[in-house]
Order: sequence, then C-alpha cells, then structure tokens
Amino acid sequence: MELFEIEAKSRSDVGKGASRRLRHAGDVPGIVYGAHQDPEMITLLHSEMLQHLEHEAFYSHILTLKVDGKPQQVILKDLQRHPAKPFILHVDFLRVSDKEKIKTHVPLHFINEDTAPGVKMGGAVSHHMGDVEVTCLPKDLPEFIEVDMAEMQVGDIVLMSALQLPAGLELPALAAGAEHDLPVVSIHGARAAEEEEEGGEAEEAAE
Repeated sequence: MELFEIEAKSRSDVGKGASRRLRHAGDVPGIVYGAHQDPEMITLLHSEMLQHLEHEAFYSHILTLKVDGKPQQVILKDLQRHPAKPFILHVDFLRVSDKEKIKTHVPLHFINEDTAPGVKMGGAVSHHMGDVEVTCLPKDLPEFIEVDMAEMQVGDIVLMSALQLPAGLELPALAAGAEHDLPVVSIHGARAAEEEEEGGEAEEAAE
C-alpha cells in the first residue's frame, strides 16, 4: 500500500473572500473534522494536492495529514473541483480512530474481463459501478476490491452481494434490504448492447 503525507497549515481567516485570496496564492482551503474533536480550518498547497489526486489509492486510503507539523490519520471525505477549470476549490478530511468504523467508497477493479467466456463469444460488458460504499475499521480499509469475471457468460450479472470482500468489510447498502442489492457488472449480447445504446440516444434526444 502506498503512503500519503499531506502538509497543511491551520487558518483562522474564513469566508468567501479569504478562500478566494488563498486560491489566488496557489493554496486550497480545507477542513478536517471528526473523531470527537473540534473541526479545524486548514490550508493546503494546490500543486501538492493535484499530485496526490493523480493516484487512485489516495481516494480510498488512510492518509497522514500534518497540520502545522502535527500528524493525524484521516481519509478524504469530500472534494470540490471547479466545473470548467483544473482547480480544486475545497477539500474535506475526516479524522479516523483505530477503534471506530468508517464509511467510505472503495474503487472496483475488474479482472479477467478480456478472457471471460461471455466476452470471447462476442458479448458486451456493462460496468454498472466503479466503486462501492463500505464500512470497516481503518486497519481493514483496502485500496480496491477485485471483481473476478473469469467465469462470466453472456447473460450473467454480478450483484453487490456476490462481491468477494476482504475480511472486516461490510456493504451498508445490503443491510438496507434486497432491493439495494444492485448490479455491479454484466455481460449481455451485442444486440442487447446496441438496443441499450439506441435507447439512451433516443432518451437524450427527447430531453
């Protein structure tokens, strides 16, 4: 697993004007909260955050946030980007405790897709999810969850309940009832894929 350390400074200047000045200076306003401690307003270096965000693991990893040199364990909870420019507007971090479960999203990695029998027969793959929400203790948080497609045939669907979860992981959606056991990935015939695509284009045209 990769190790991420983020340098930050505490700040007392808040409000839209203060945030605008920070961004003009190449910084990113943020906040860190949780673990039964008071929220703390922080400032981060924009260029450093951009480098971290290039790594998929950064989004689902226990991070070390050093605020004025004092380290604390956190996860990335929320990220606001500019809608049209490659700018980070705000970052939220959640403190974690070794003894308390966290809820966050973990990316899905689809393996053996090219060699799946259904794909070899000309079937088309639909990825219905790119990540899944999990609850676990910080020590059990994985960087990703593998979805093995080695045995999938045309017509097969993998539901959330079929995911092979590492020890200590739970899916909150499954506790909400069977209707929340949603598809993760499926393989369907090429004709069905074309009809699905045509239906989507027709819906967009209607809108």
